[in-house]
Amino acid sequence: MIVDCAIYRNGVRTQGPTDFSDALDEARASGDAFLWIGLHEPTETEFDIVTSEFGLHPLAVEDALHAHQRPKLELFDDSVFVVLKTLYYIDETSSVETGELMVFVGDSFIVTVRHGHGNPLGQVRKRLEAKEDVLRHGPGAVLYAVCDAVVDAYVAVANELEIDLQELESRVFSAHRDNDAESIYLLKREVLEFRRASLPLSEPVRRLSSAEVMYVPTETQPFFRDVGDHLSRVNEQVESFDRLLSDVLSANLAQVGVRQNEDMRKISAWAAIAAVPTMIAGVYGMNFDHMPELRQAWGYPTVLLVMAAACVGIHRMFRRRGWL
Repeated sequence: MIVDCAIYRNGVRTQGPTDFSDALDEARASGDAFLWIGLHEPTETEFDIVTSEFGLHPLAVEDALHAHQRPKLELFDDSVFVVLKTLYYIDETSSVETGELMVFVGDSFIVTVRHGHGNPLGQVRKRLEAKEDVLRHGPGAVLYAVCDAVVDAYVAVANELEIDLQELESRVFSAHRDNDAESIYLLKREVLEFRRASLPLSEPVRRLSSAEVMYVPTETQPFFRDVGDHLSRVNEQVESFDRLLSDVLSANLAQVGVRQNEDMRKISAWAAIAAVPTMIAGVYGMNFDHMPELRQAWGYPTVLLVMAAACVGIHRMFRRRGWL
């Protein structure tokens, strides 16, 4: 579906077009205008209208319709195609959900295609419309604003993951005896999903900030360098998350092993204590007629006293050694 459509002339929004072809011709004829169309999960039929009017490359159109692409920048004869992975954090489940954002930039037009529920571009459009000096740079300025919004969302999600990681780290090194391996693994999966979105985006942003990409004016390159700087910091942060999670997982497994050793040591200590009366009772349970103390009146209480004294002595020894 078409979310929004407008012509921007000299950085100011004008009346939305009723016909794409006429609007595009009007924008190109004026020389200081461009057309911005925003779509959300369009069907093939809906997108055919946009494709025919703007002459988009069929390979890029196929990617935009079916999504599931890596972040990339592709140059065609009459357009630039950029794929971005969007991320948003769900508080209820402490998970990271991904979406996709495709951007077509051409002569006096830009088309944004969004898949998923994260990173809506309505606020991006409003912020840009309040900055006429930025919008005067044309479709390249819109591409910068979209990339900047996506990377800002990365920063917000990274901060949420950092909080989850700190809570998990505190729980692992606390006195509780739960095994947090599953929680660590799930958070590691979320970090991996983050890396799949952010790391491949570095190359497209680098090209936009340093190389001459058609339909992206050189005046916008400093803006893309700023986006690249933010993206680099986020990537370094996520890399540190991955390393720290590996260390936390190793520490958790080591603690599980230590606790198991302590449990086995306690079990062994109690088994040693129980072995003394078991041995004595086993000896006097033998069916022999001639055994010492069998006919003595003090034999039974003496044996019980020996058993109790032996158990108490072994228990105290194990307590001193920290086994119990």
